[in-house]
Amino acid sequence: MFLEALRPNVYVDAIGQISLEDLSNRGIKGVIVDLDNTLTEWNKDQIPPEIEGWLRVVREQGFGLCLVSNNAKTRVARVAECLDIPFVYKAGKPRRRAFRQAMDLLGTEPGSTAVVGDQIFTDVFGGNRLGLYTILVVPISRHEFIGTRMMRQLEWLVLRHLFPKT
Repeated sequence: MFLEALRPNVYVDAIGQISLEDLSNRGIKGVIVDLDNTLTEWNKDQIPPEIEGWLRVVREQGFGLCLVSNNAKTRVARVAECLDIPFVYKAGKPRRRAFRQAMDLLGTEPGSTAVVGDQIFTDVFGGNRLGLYTILVVPISRHEFIGTRMMRQLEWLVLRHLFPKT
């Protein structure tokens, strides 16, 4: 069923809620992270201190990190260079190519790679297409690209179906 291809393995309110112990127990070695509304507010370069701290712990615990974004090279490179991590720009998510490029940079395979992002139709769907461990985070800001805002309406319907309130 198509909706199952949109279901993340984990859905959290904030990136800091991701259990690194769980990732380690699952054999995850590399983490692909989205940029806008996952690590930063849309179109901003500033990473909130709590997210910066989480990224530091991820690296300290031995996970590889790679930034994958549909943004242009200059923007993605600025953030990736500040974090000292590899990156893939103009990713074309949910296409598989960028996820494969990131895994090449990380030296991982689908079974040992997680993807973290704020969008079902790009991050989760793209990761699920390759069998990655997918983690959906609530966007850190409501300010976003107009096209993304429109997709959020459809995303909201999907989330209500996948995660009905009890």
